[in-house]
Amino acid sequence: MTDKEQYKVHTEPYYQAQGREVALYEAAYRNRLPVMVKGPTGCGKSRFIEFMAWKLGKPLITVACNEDMTASDLVGRYLLEANGTRWLDGPLTVAARIGAICYLDEIVEARQDTTVVIHPLTDHRRTLPLDKKGELIHAHPDFQLVISYNPGYQSLLKDLKQSTKQRFTAFDFDYPDALLETTILARETGLDEATAGKLVKIGQIARNLKGHGLDEGISTRLLVYAATLIKDGVDPLDACRMALVRPITDDVDIRETLDHAIDATFA
Repeated sequence: MTDKEQYKVHTEPYYQAQGREVALYEAAYRNRLPVMVKGPTGCGKSRFIEFMAWKLGKPLITVACNEDMTASDLVGRYLLEANGTRWLDGPLTVAARIGAICYLDEIVEARQDTTVVIHPLTDHRRTLPLDKKGELIHAHPDFQLVISYNPGYQSLLKDLKQSTKQRFTAFDFDYPDALLETTILARETGLDEATAGKLVKIGQIARNLKGHGLDEGISTRLLVYAATLIKDGVDPLDACRMALVRPITDDVDIRETLDHAIDATFA
């Protein structure tokens, strides 16, 4: 299997468009423009990028960013072996060499001194300097850089520099409307639409509490978890408490409010 085939998305991911994002992403890719995807946790950002990689037939390399990630984790490093040293490309370097879409998920979690290494790949140069190796990589014509983050968690310490933001085109994502989200749950899990609609109603109640005791509402991802459990035969009340309430808060009052909403919805 070639490097490209290794990273291909071979099965179509289920994705339900909310607007014109598919056509707009295709336009960005045709022009190899870097893309930034913004939106709350679990609203479908990663699924969208996976779907677009499948639709375009391009390999996808995903990096889950974290605060300990260094520039070497992205571009590569020398490894010490019995017979000397060997260079190992990082995921960003691999993507630039083979012409993959490189998706840096939750980019703000990475240190700012790490994210600057992506700058030369996001303008007319489309290059990646490997300083430790003394090599300058010219990105493959098919290469594209995509980043994502959740603006709801922005702070003075965790935000992108303007010098980084203004290198990207951008999409704003949000949770789907109730009808579309119900369709997504039913299609994703096989749950009947009536029960899926009840889960969506609970999700909307929780999202209305954002900023009033909750940092983040119930995501579409968590609704899918609850739907999966119910489809498997778990009692809806237990499934909702397990998948929708307990993961998002330890506050007794908020839990009680959501538990009451679950009881009323599934009564």
